[in-house]
Amino acid sequence: MEKILRVHTVNDYARYIGAPELHPLVSVIHYDELEHFRHSLNSYDVYALFIGDEELEDLSYGQLQYVLHRHALMCVSPGQIGGKTDMGEEIHTKGWALLFDTELLRNTELGRRMSDYTYFSYSVSEALLMTDDQRQSLVSLLEQIRQELSRKEDAHTLRIVTSLIEQVLELVARYYSQQLSTAATSVNSDLLPRFEHLLRQYYDDNLQRKYGLPTVKYCAQQFFLSPNYFGDLIRELTGDSATFHIRRFIMQRAQQLLAGGTSISEAADSLGYDYPQHFTRMFKKHFGVTPSTYIRK
Repeated sequence: MEKILRVHTVNDYARYIGAPELHPLVSVIHYDELEHFRHSLNSYDVYALFIGDEELEDLSYGQLQYVLHRHALMCVSPGQIGGKTDMGEEIHTKGWALLFDTELLRNTELGRRMSDYTYFSYSVSEALLMTDDQRQSLVSLLEQIRQELSRKEDAHTLRIVTSLIEQVLELVARYYSQQLSTAATSVNSDLLPRFEHLLRQYYDDNLQRKYGLPTVKYCAQQFFLSPNYFGDLIRELTGDSATFHIRRFIMQRAQQLLAGGTSISEAADSLGYDYPQHFTRMFKKHFGVTPSTYIRK
């Protein structure tokens, strides 16, 4: 069994690689300043952002292997596992890391908004590829955080640090939005018709009998994307969520079934609903009328 470093606190990781321990809740690491340290496969209980300033090979995320390119940014959130599988190999790398504890976010506006930063659930193969200017903007903020943590802590310290972390997250969100926009209009310009085809194929193959209603997770997996990255690409392309597109497809199919004389219970079963009342509720939410009212029209 592979050994895994449990990053329960930000300083568990800092201590392992020999980086300064600046604060119990926040760690800023500049890898260039460190001596050789050992690779590790990490299980995170904290949030972390890693900026690579050189190409790193054979990193892992779950069951995936990948190469992290120069000026790439990777984010992880509590509950995720990532790092180098050959734990113990000594390396010297370049770049930066920011780790912060969930406790820092308790009862804060940033804590309430963390779910907005969907990129924390992206796969590592969907890392942010930054320009030199973008990287420098983020590094400048990391340097400010480190400088603030190096001072004697007072009543303002954590509020200032939290504000700077929020600026980091907002910049990453902006840069990811730009990357998604480019991806949506170039590499993934045909994603929407392929998405529609996938949904049709799902029902043609009667997968709803085995798996129930199609999900964003299922669709994303077919395109080798994480659910959040796939959803954000669809939103970038259309302005609507992937969930909305799936629901609209199902409701259009429901319309056709009912118009063709299929009963409500048969339509619900055919679409993959566990119970007819669930189908009725979703149909009314989408069309504004119940299936029975629709049939009588």
